[in-house]
Amino acid sequence: MSESRPDLPAASIGPVMCVVGARPNFMKSAPILRALAGHQPPLPALLVHTGQHYDASMSDRLFADLNLPQPDLNLEVGSASHAVQTAEVMKRFEPALDAHQPSCVLVVGDVNSTLACTLVAVKKGVPVVHVEAGLRSYDRKMPEEINRVLTDQVADRLYTTERSAAANLQREGVAAERIVFTGNVMIDSLLASREHARPAAATLQAHDIDPALLAHPRGYGVVTLHRPSNVDDAATLRPLLEVLAEVAAQLPLVFAMHPRTRNNIERFGLGALLNPEHFAVLPPQGYLEMVGLMNGATLVLTDSGGLQEETTALGVPCLTLRENTERPITVEQGTNTMVGRDVQAIRSGVAEILAGRGKRGRVPELWDGRAAERIAADLWQWLAAGAK
Repeated sequence: MSESRPDLPAASIGPVMCVVGARPNFMKSAPILRALAGHQPPLPALLVHTGQHYDASMSDRLFADLNLPQPDLNLEVGSASHAVQTAEVMKRFEPALDAHQPSCVLVVGDVNSTLACTLVAVKKGVPVVHVEAGLRSYDRKMPEEINRVLTDQVADRLYTTERSAAANLQREGVAAERIVFTGNVMIDSLLASREHARPAAATLQAHDIDPALLAHPRGYGVVTLHRPSNVDDAATLRPLLEVLAEVAAQLPLVFAMHPRTRNNIERFGLGALLNPEHFAVLPPQGYLEMVGLMNGATLVLTDSGGLQEETTALGVPCLTLRENTERPITVEQGTNTMVGRDVQAIRSGVAEILAGRGKRGRVPELWDGRAAERIAADLWQWLAAGAK
């Protein structure tokens, strides 16, 4: 990165309007806000919470865990269908944009708020910065994939987490000069939080579950499962829970259960598959609790995108219960193995790990805890040059 221009007064740059909406955004935005404030000269920032995340208590907890400042604006959109939620964010974000005249709008990830705020800004002629650009699963059935592709097409500055992302973007016609490889801000949060993570035993005790469950000779595994393609159909969910029950008989599983998953398990009458002697079933956990659970785990089974990255950074073998990933570097260099919904592949993957042959991988390039600093340095230069 080139050096900052000390001759340009920070007061001449309008605020960077940083948008958060759902849980993954918080982990990505926290280090960026710190880096903007810590840059010399500081870059002014304005934090907008769209309110897309529907669990207010969980949202508050994430702000505390990540040492995020309270939002300057909360649009309080709430949960709704994709169309209604995206439209509502756009309606409420436009007057905020008009009132605060930001130098740019900075969006992260691939949630509905990311695309909604991007569309409003672009149509108003306000530059858009996309953090975590260029990730592709090439699965257009995933709403997140649509959000990613469309945001990248109109964003003015695109910060990438892995080198393959630039190739994806250029194939789609994005000019190379708009793309900057900065590393992974999610890992900035992980490394900053690791020493403050809550021990797994304390997390279980907080929910009146005996932590002796974790003292198994093989350790324990962690499970998260929330994608509609995995949990909304009984014919898909049942075999997944059955194979998880097989795994839990060999290795106790801590299942941090999404409300959608919990409701469907009850609706489909599948609760008996989760034997409390083998499973610790928890409600959704705070960030520091999840870091603590993953950090001590023998393996993680998940359909989350972020957990694929976090397990790679922690060196914990991960089996991803999806048919594709937008984070291929976690498979090519990290600890991640794609097993999809194939019961035999899940069994085989677990057996490999329990036999000591799980992937240990390596930490990818620039996943070093300093991605946000690189973003702040480049953003300053770009804004100082007129966002060109």
